[in-house]
Amino acid sequence: MSQTSYKHVTVLLDEAVAALAVRANGRYLDGTFGRGGHSRLLLQQLGSDGQLLGFDKDPLAIATGQALAADDGRFVVVQRSFAELGDEVAQRGWTGTLDGILLDLGVSSPQLDDPERGFSFLNDGPLDMRMNPDQGISAAEWIASASEEDIARVFKDYGEERFAKRMARAVVQRRQEKSFERTADLAQVLTDANPAWEKGKNPATRAFQGLRIFINNELGDLERGLEAALEALAVGGRLVVISFHSLEDRIVKQFMRRHAKGEADTLPRDLPIIPEKFIPRLKLVSKPQYASAEEVKANPRSRSAVMRVAEKLR
Repeated sequence: MSQTSYKHVTVLLDEAVAALAVRANGRYLDGTFGRGGHSRLLLQQLGSDGQLLGFDKDPLAIATGQALAADDGRFVVVQRSFAELGDEVAQRGWTGTLDGILLDLGVSSPQLDDPERGFSFLNDGPLDMRMNPDQGISAAEWIASASEEDIARVFKDYGEERFAKRMARAVVQRRQEKSFERTADLAQVLTDANPAWEKGKNPATRAFQGLRIFINNELGDLERGLEAALEALAVGGRLVVISFHSLEDRIVKQFMRRHAKGEADTLPRDLPIIPEKFIPRLKLVSKPQYASAEEVKANPRSRSAVMRVAEKLR
């Protein structure tokens, strides 16, 4: 695998860094370094004593991060999922000290645009889909052995595909003749099995999304990462999360609302002492923010982005 010229346009760049309310001598974490758009802007706002820790699974992203770290001693990058940020932060003695954590979810443009990564149904390539190709099993390996029921569940639960059963049946029937090894091959079978094409959307879109989310355990990682982020933040620290589809955003919204409510509304009003678990730990900083019309025009992939921001209270 080698570096390529595939370009990544950072979504909600200025808005996300502004939402972190960067302090010059603060300590920050970019849980999804990607190609470093958010990290570079954040570093511009940090002073000489500021610190930034970056995470990414992707080896090409890590290579970009290592080059940045070589030029800027305030930055360190590690090849880990942000779901493991609690362990990494604890090893560094940073638990409860971070002034801000940014999570920019989903896949990056270079991952989508490079056919060799196997994320895209538009460009033929190996059916892989792993953000870290050195860990776990590829989409091709899973498709080859999974039951029809499990394939349908992944298409439905993670891709929100209403024809999941029909598409899973087509996949299982075809693999009896020939295994799936290429993205275009799988995309064609999924397309043929989809009886109701949506205008402006490739018929394989939802199934591919579901498969990618499952292969990379994206929703499980998000749930773990959010819980770890809450403990890693200092009081007054900001949590900024950019989501790109409803499943992610629902998890983020429910997490922030749960910790902002603290379940206090379930207690009697005259209770003399409120148990700690009922005291809110987060404050919602603003309403959900979306990419502007200008940004969507310049970068159509930003059209589904939703940014939520919360601040740690205790």
